[in-house]
Amino acid sequence: MTGFGWGVRNLGRHPGRTALSLAGIAVAAAMLLDMVMLSGGIEKSFSDLLLARGYHIRITPKGTFPFDTEAAIPGATRVVRALRAEPGVQAAGAVLGTSVYGRTADSLVTLFGYGVQPEAQGIYLVTAGSDLAPGDTLGVLLSEPAARLLGVGVGETVALAGRLDPQIAQASTDRRLTVRGIVRWIYDSRGQPSVGTVLPLMQRLAGDAAADQASLLLVKAADDRSVEALAARLRERFPELAVNSVADLVLEAKRRLVYFTQLSYVLGGMSLVVAVLLVGTLLTITVNERLGEIATLRAIGVGRGTIVRQVLAEGLALTVVGGGAGILLGLVTAEYLDAILTSFPGLPQAFSFFVPRANTLTVAALALLLTGSLAGLYPAWLASNAPIAATLRAEAT
Repeated sequence: MTGFGWGVRNLGRHPGRTALSLAGIAVAAAMLLDMVMLSGGIEKSFSDLLLARGYHIRITPKGTFPFDTEAAIPGATRVVRALRAEPGVQAAGAVLGTSVYGRTADSLVTLFGYGVQPEAQGIYLVTAGSDLAPGDTLGVLLSEPAARLLGVGVGETVALAGRLDPQIAQASTDRRLTVRGIVRWIYDSRGQPSVGTVLPLMQRLAGDAAADQASLLLVKAADDRSVEALAARLRERFPELAVNSVADLVLEAKRRLVYFTQLSYVLGGMSLVVAVLLVGTLLTITVNERLGEIATLRAIGVGRGTIVRQVLAEGLALTVVGGGAGILLGLVTAEYLDAILTSFPGLPQAFSFFVPRANTLTVAALALLLTGSLAGLYPAWLASNAPIAATLRAEAT
């Protein structure tokens, strides 16, 4: 019988004990997988989020990040025109983020408003209807939560109100617009009701038309390999603005969420220690119970190397079975944990902490296999060095 088959047969001698050990290994493997997914998931998810529409560079007011504050860039149209004329820039567009109000039958509801340049936008995907056309001052885009809140669909009319006058609690600007499409706003948090219009109209609703303000400028590089060089050149061209590539923003996100990465390292290390202790303890108990059998095999000519390989194979079998169950458990628990963490206020709905990837599964599987092998070293040494004569004499008496 092969070493692996011998190991599986021996594990079946005590099914209850083996089942409990496998359950413990599965839990440790699930924790390891989740922590490996968490350690790289934040970076991967945030990078994918920012590159969803292919825009490599974000430009914001100095000292801020996109939509972090109400600070705005004045003269947005002029800056965008300059960006589009810059060598190496494929596309550039401005975005204004502000609060607006939607009129229902008997009240006003608060909405988040995006002013966009449809010909160069990187913050939404159309899911129903059509996109805005450049210069369309009679159309509006709604998120699904906003459409439900306002009770309208594609082709229907909605009334949007601008900033309220604090003296009379009335909107300074009021527009009736036709819903062109339902969209998914990439940066929206879960359930956030958002609307979008062309930039000039949203500026008028926000009272910023005179200053031609924008919250964010998006830039798409003509060549992916020239992004960092282009970002450096734009920093020199616009020293009064903050210019960040996707790599810069991902690095900043990792810095802000560094405690999640540290937690993943600590808990991942603990899960490996638990797996080593479980496998090592079970194998040591099993070897001690079978010392007589092992001594007999040695007495009839079975070599030390064979005994060592058989014990290591038993540990490997234990790790493979428990680890396989643990990976499935880890994928299920990761989905549950991700739903909890992404429900925190302010996080984009499309953001994930746990991102399953092929290399993540490979790292977790290799770590478990290595753990199973190392855990079997002491029991294997114990089995191969058992004194044959003394063990057989003890078994006989």
